[in-house]
Amino acid sequence: MGAVSERAERRTSLTARLARAGFTDTARAETALAEAGLSDPLLDALGGTADPDLALTGLMRMLERDPGLRGRLEEHHGFRDRLLAVLGVSAALGDHLVRHPEQWNVLMEDVEESPGPAELRAGLLRAVGADPDAAAPVASGTGAADALRVAYRGRLLNLAGRDLTGAADVGAVAAELAALADAALEAGLAIARAEVPEHAVCRLAVIGMGKSGGRELNYVSDVDVIFVAEAADGAEDAALRVASRLAAAMIRACSATTPEGSLWEVDANLRPEGKSGPLVRTLASHRAYYERWAKTWEFQALLKARPVAGDRELGRDYLDTMAPMVWKAAAGESFVADVQAMRKRVEEHLKERHGEVERQLKLGPGGLRDVEFAVQLLQLVHGRADELLRSGTTLDALDALSEGGYVGREDAAALAEAYRFLRRTEHLIQLQYLRRTHLVPADEAGLRRLGRALGLGGDPERQFTDLWRRHARGVRRIHEKLFYRPLLRAVANLPGEEVRLTPEAARARLQALGYNDPAGALRHIEALTKGVSRRASIQRTLLPVMLGWFADAPDPDAGLLGFRRVSDALGTTPWYLRLLRDDVTVAERMARLLASSAYVTDLLLRAPDAVMILGSDLELKPSTLAELRTETMAIVGRTGDRTKAEPAVAAIRAVRRRELFRVSVADLLGLADVRTVSEALTDITTVTIDAALTAARNRLESERGPLPLRFCVIAMGRWGGHELGYGSDADVMFVHEPLEGADERAAQQAAHALAEEVRRLLALPAPEPPLGIDPNLRPEGKSGPLVRSLASYAAYYRRWSSPWESQALLRADAIIGDADLAGRFGEVINPIRWPEGGVDEAVVQEIRRLKARMEAERLPRGVDRRLHLKLGPGGLSDVEWVAQLIQLRHAFEVPELRTTQTLAALDAAVDYSLLDAKDAETLKAAWELATRIRNAVMLVRGRASDLLPTDHHRERSAVSHLLGYPGTGDMLEDWRKHARHAREVTERRFYGQPR
Repeated sequence: MGAVSERAERRTSLTARLARAGFTDTARAETALAEAGLSDPLLDALGGTADPDLALTGLMRMLERDPGLRGRLEEHHGFRDRLLAVLGVSAALGDHLVRHPEQWNVLMEDVEESPGPAELRAGLLRAVGADPDAAAPVASGTGAADALRVAYRGRLLNLAGRDLTGAADVGAVAAELAALADAALEAGLAIARAEVPEHAVCRLAVIGMGKSGGRELNYVSDVDVIFVAEAADGAEDAALRVASRLAAAMIRACSATTPEGSLWEVDANLRPEGKSGPLVRTLASHRAYYERWAKTWEFQALLKARPVAGDRELGRDYLDTMAPMVWKAAAGESFVADVQAMRKRVEEHLKERHGEVERQLKLGPGGLRDVEFAVQLLQLVHGRADELLRSGTTLDALDALSEGGYVGREDAAALAEAYRFLRRTEHLIQLQYLRRTHLVPADEAGLRRLGRALGLGGDPERQFTDLWRRHARGVRRIHEKLFYRPLLRAVANLPGEEVRLTPEAARARLQALGYNDPAGALRHIEALTKGVSRRASIQRTLLPVMLGWFADAPDPDAGLLGFRRVSDALGTTPWYLRLLRDDVTVAERMARLLASSAYVTDLLLRAPDAVMILGSDLELKPSTLAELRTETMAIVGRTGDRTKAEPAVAAIRAVRRRELFRVSVADLLGLADVRTVSEALTDITTVTIDAALTAARNRLESERGPLPLRFCVIAMGRWGGHELGYGSDADVMFVHEPLEGADERAAQQAAHALAEEVRRLLALPAPEPPLGIDPNLRPEGKSGPLVRSLASYAAYYRRWSSPWESQALLRADAIIGDADLAGRFGEVINPIRWPEGGVDEAVVQEIRRLKARMEAERLPRGVDRRLHLKLGPGGLSDVEWVAQLIQLRHAFEVPELRTTQTLAALDAAVDYSLLDAKDAETLKAAWELATRIRNAVMLVRGRASDLLPTDHHRERSAVSHLLGYPGTGDMLEDWRKHARHAREVTERRFYGQPR
């Protein structure tokens, strides 16, 4: 009983051990191991293979043929590991070893270096009885085709042993497979020469294409070739006929299935005219075809062309002839679009094969072809000028693209990692049965075999699937970013001599594009592109395109200078040039902005990282008042020391700078209309002053204790009307109210200190446009106190208010400070600005006299009053005074007129039949055009002006360009027309003149 129990226990232990090792049929494995008497180390080695059951089956078959193999496995661990690794992956190579047991010797040598192409060629030529040293080797003897296959499989076996034990990486494996295919083609050509005795009358070169040409062949893949021939002796026609027979015989020698199987299919369909064209052409015929008839994809295919067999000199001549055509092809107007369309057609075709899409390693989304197409397109576009990019091997080309700055390092590394993974997976799948396939197995056993072969532990099925999907998602994302990158089309459309900016090409291009100072522009270009750094390389790629974008804007010289200054500030920042290279929207918008607007350029130079928001229309949408208030108040709240208001206000002003950039860019790009811009600028000013007031009060209270007052800031003028422009000051009035029981004198002093502190904080030197606080609309103007109490305002307006103050109060909006005080201030001023019964005729006449005097006195001397956008006829003042007179007359009875906004008042006047709709539209159109021109002048010059630019041609052209006019005369004519019509309405509706 004890012996039986012990045997049962040992059997149970072995079963568990086999299961842990990965055997699925443990009973069969136990039987085989018992029959073979395999040692524990050999059992452990079997358990380390991708498929222990498959490896054991192959091993048992080999041991049946050669029992002495067991001893060699025990003695030579390297041989054991290579043999079992092959048997655990490839049933086909296991079958081959059973048929040819002598070939297991190819796995004996501990060789890690790949055999060279010459060694492979010589070995296969000898196998078919040909002399490797002969100028045109000819096979001899019978069974040459079978001998070729056996020798080829032996070499394949040797490579697989090194591959599956990690002695050769995927790139080296692909290159050796390509060299082995070259040798097989050479041997096949030797067999063909034996079939075609008159072969000496022609010279025949075999050009490898596709993966063969790119030295990245699979274990089982079609070998794409093109044949080129020349007469060696005699007539060309006769030589071509012989060459065609020779090429056809070579294809049969390599492709036909014999008792020893087949090598792979030799595919000549990439030749000119495909299957319809002649199998063999002369070099002149090839050249004529590609010069006249070749399609885009045919030039893309030539990227990988390489002489692989036959007459090497003729092969080199072929490359020398065809290569220049490849690099000219990308200059075609539709080249990039054609390549992209071809890729889409492949994807659409794949969708029809529903069961395969998700399992495709090659053609599926995120597959090998995504990597290859993206790399090839970048090569063809940029390789015209950069010869370092002209490799036919995907990984080498990707390295060159990364080094040259055409692809980001992270993207290149991710693509390379994914490509190696996908190629290795493809190799493992093909090795199983030595069949041409790119489909990932759908069964669990197949997925488990792949995961174990890749060294994935734990749950190899799940780990493999997760890893594959992660790589596929990454490849697809990067593929779409690179392959559909609009910058490619822009670069592809550049004339060939301009793709890289040599001094001569740059000078000619600058002059042609209309740069005023080509010499200065050349200095900027040299500073941006000199050296061998990655930064300089990316700049050399970007600048030829950006120079054209600068030239499409009003001031290309300023654009290039601005770009240099921004690049100097951000050039060492990792994301900056990568963003410009990868997102053409950012690059193009940046070029347009820098060459259009001194205002935006200045903002960008003060905060260059703002360039990050240029790529998204959503990012350029103005922030809401609530969003800005939350952000700025949080800044004030984070200030640790309440005595230090300066850092808080500096941070608040940085927010203002960012928002000014956002709004001005949206304006320039046509993403925001004039009303949106005015409202956004008003909100920015509001939150800036509001947060500064809070910071100022915090500081004073930390020094003096709680201030004995309520405080409110009244927005006046354009700020109160929500109609601010880029150059507008903030017109204000300050009002306070002592707290109950507080000393009025102390409250007045505290209020004055608070107002002055707000003004001081906002006037400190800072890297953004200044925010002027103008309190001159307060009672008594500059002569009056800066701050008044609510009671003082009430007394003043009750006794001294003049018509102009009533008119000014129409725009008063108490939007900052104590809400209760703001409401009661409104109660004080509402009877003044919306007087019961309206203003009488005497007041109307005084207002008319005031406007006439203002037009006469305030216009600058020497200017054409018709060009003054504010005070000139039909200008802003005309429109606003018409609206304000209607408000003074009727707001007491029409609540909708109680608005601080000009256009809203005009709309309300139309609604209540106080203004003809056509007149209102005329006034609004003139007001909006004047506002747009004023804003455009500020954006172009970086300085405010109320004059339509006429003296400086470039400024006038720039403003016209920004506003969408075809010429400067068109802008002037349009303004005069609008102003003339608006003035006519003003004379009738404001001055009471008849039609």
